[in-house]
Amino acid sequence: MDLRFGDSKPTDEEREAVDALLGPPESSWEGADRTDTDLRWARGGREARDRRDLLLPALHAVNDRVGWISEGALDYVCRRLTVPPAEAYGVATFYAMFSVRPRPATVLHVCTDLACTAAGAAELCADVERRLGPESGVRVERSPCLGLCERAPAALAVRAGRPSARPAEGDIPARPAHGDIPARPAFEYEEAVRAEEAGVRERGPRGRDGKGRQGRDTLHATAVCAPATPATALQAATAPESAPAEPDPALAVPQAGAPSLTLLTRVGTTDPASLDDYRAHGGYTALRRAFDLGPAGVIREVTDAGLLGRGGAAFPTGRKWQATAAQPDHPHYLVCNADESEPGTFKDRVLMEGDPYALVEAMTVAAYATGAHRGYLYLRGEYPRALARLTHAIERARARGLLGDDVMGRGYAFDIEIRRGAGAYVCGEETALFNSIEGHRGEPRSKPPFPVEKGLFGKPTVANNVETLVNVLPILTLGARAYAAIGTPASTGPKLFCVSGSVARPGVYELPFGATLGELLTLAGVRDRLRAVLLGGAAGGFVRPDELDLPLTFEGTREAGTTLGSGVVMAFDDTVPLPRLLLRIAEFFRDESCGQCVPCRVGTVRQEEALRRIAERTGDAAAGDVALLREVGRAMRDASICGLGQTAWNAVESAIDRLGAYE
Repeated sequence: MDLRFGDSKPTDEEREAVDALLGPPESSWEGADRTDTDLRWARGGREARDRRDLLLPALHAVNDRVGWISEGALDYVCRRLTVPPAEAYGVATFYAMFSVRPRPATVLHVCTDLACTAAGAAELCADVERRLGPESGVRVERSPCLGLCERAPAALAVRAGRPSARPAEGDIPARPAHGDIPARPAFEYEEAVRAEEAGVRERGPRGRDGKGRQGRDTLHATAVCAPATPATALQAATAPESAPAEPDPALAVPQAGAPSLTLLTRVGTTDPASLDDYRAHGGYTALRRAFDLGPAGVIREVTDAGLLGRGGAAFPTGRKWQATAAQPDHPHYLVCNADESEPGTFKDRVLMEGDPYALVEAMTVAAYATGAHRGYLYLRGEYPRALARLTHAIERARARGLLGDDVMGRGYAFDIEIRRGAGAYVCGEETALFNSIEGHRGEPRSKPPFPVEKGLFGKPTVANNVETLVNVLPILTLGARAYAAIGTPASTGPKLFCVSGSVARPGVYELPFGATLGELLTLAGVRDRLRAVLLGGAAGGFVRPDELDLPLTFEGTREAGTTLGSGVVMAFDDTVPLPRLLLRIAEFFRDESCGQCVPCRVGTVRQEEALRRIAERTGDAAAGDVALLREVGRAMRDASICGLGQTAWNAVESAIDRLGAYE
């Protein structure tokens, strides 16, 4: 791929997909089939460069329509956005869900990460590939975590093609009587109809100034299959449109309906498609109080509540908001990091699918407090149902005056745009996420400057994950003092834990900080012969079965020499081969390293190589490789640019030191 435009031409289908997002080209310079323009003069280049942030949505549009990104399609996108082809090629090849080589229109992504590996994902892949055969027209790809760990093993079928047209208003069927749908909650039918009506599209104002084109439906046919068997995975791959509907997200919450819940109180009890139902269950009470308090008052409440970030770093949210609000440079931006890609994490997915309006309200509160008028919700590309429900929620909120130029009639303007990721774990790092939104490779930036000073588009930006933002609502409705009374003095409020693996009742659990690991596993029904528990996901650490009295707080896990991370709790009994798990963790970090810095790019490869050699040796023969692992791990931890490289050695180190792996 060159810096120059090539001679390859897009197909009519590829051109149509791009034009549906960006609008028709206005000149031959942009690729229009006209000869009335003097190509010696380039017009509109500055405006096109200002839309560089539409590169990722444009690549999605092509990939969704035809299944891969050809050289001609990439060239056409580059002309439309005035992006050098070499740069666009670097972006297209950065993401796991894109392909720049021809492939079938249907791709079956089978998760082979930790929970699914323990549940037999390797055998599932082999069986599905054998049944499909080489001429099936389906590509089977081994995928990192799909965020469906409570239903492992999991698979996601994606079929490219023209999106189905939205039904006319008169074509939407009337809601049937409750007795006609005994196996499905009544509100699920309304959700399905409304999701179909809304489509699963990325709509809303495009571009930084909100003056860009309106996007059309872009997401193609998808089918989630979990827990997957060879038969159900085969059905999802060959006919994703007719695959069984996903279970209700409330099934991922074993505590659903319990009066003690705060963050999960509406999951399973309210219709996720109904704004009226959300408001009837306390929705938008927090935003009304925020307007009464004013921006400074909201930040003071969040600070007094002691809210710490729930993404893993545990940075004080109030301090981050105050630092952003105080910046004189404008505009300010709000970014919701919904790209939860840590293996074993699925709490944000459950919140977005089961209570989408809560996230919309929480983003509005955060933006109001920090002086932002535009918010970006960066969503995992592997979450089709979350995309559908959030898109619908944003459109309904906009239609009811809860987003837009005059939110709730208070003279405050704020709107949200969804941006889909495309499969890159490193984009969970906030500055890598900014680069991804801006249309660059999702590589982390060096700090300082910090995002509160120069973040998205070089402007002050506050970035929080879904769980952190949703915690703001009870702070405002209960009050800072009542919220801070939950949990411990250093770790306040409720916490969501993603429990999976060798337990009888996997799912998302809500407990106050300070509950012990043993109490959580008892709720989940831990199985006999427990071998180890992984806290914090692949970037976390293992603890032993005799450490179940460990308090689940940021300070408690830190004192115990491990980490709470984002709340992953993955239990493994003695039937799960520990060396295989460690090797899968090493493979994961090798694949997900962006390659920008040498310690991570080389270290993750050397770590995997050493673990493969150790698996084939014992005793003194493996001692040299264990010493090498420690040396490589220290180098990655001390010298990597971002948290990916800095934590890539954590789980392996803890398995060697705490569990006696390879002894």
